[in-house]
Amino acid sequence: MNPWLLLAFAIAGEVIATTSLRFSQGFTRPVPVVFVVFGYGFAIWLQSLVLKQLPLGTVYAVWSGVGTAITALLGVWLFREALTPAVAIGILLIIGGVIVLNTATIAR
Repeated sequence: MNPWLLLAFAIAGEVIATTSLRFSQGFTRPVPVVFVVFGYGFAIWLQSLVLKQLPLGTVYAVWSGVGTAITALLGVWLFREALTPAVAIGILLIIGGVIVLNTATIAR
């Protein structure tokens, strides 16, 4: 299967797991805890498959950068967290950093 598609699913699993952490209220609500455990497990398993085909630096940069950006945006949308100019700039810098790293890796 296409490693980029697998990486997208890994990111989705990580985002679901991280968002579920907030819903779990300190691991006191069982249903969100199940999403946390399975989401992270699924994400790491898929990431391990992706690493068979793509470089570690690229995979981790995309996985963590895109996951962080999406999670931050979900925090704004689901939990009414503030989207200040600094937060927006930070999200854009994360995305920009992932693009630069991938461009540099591919150019080698």
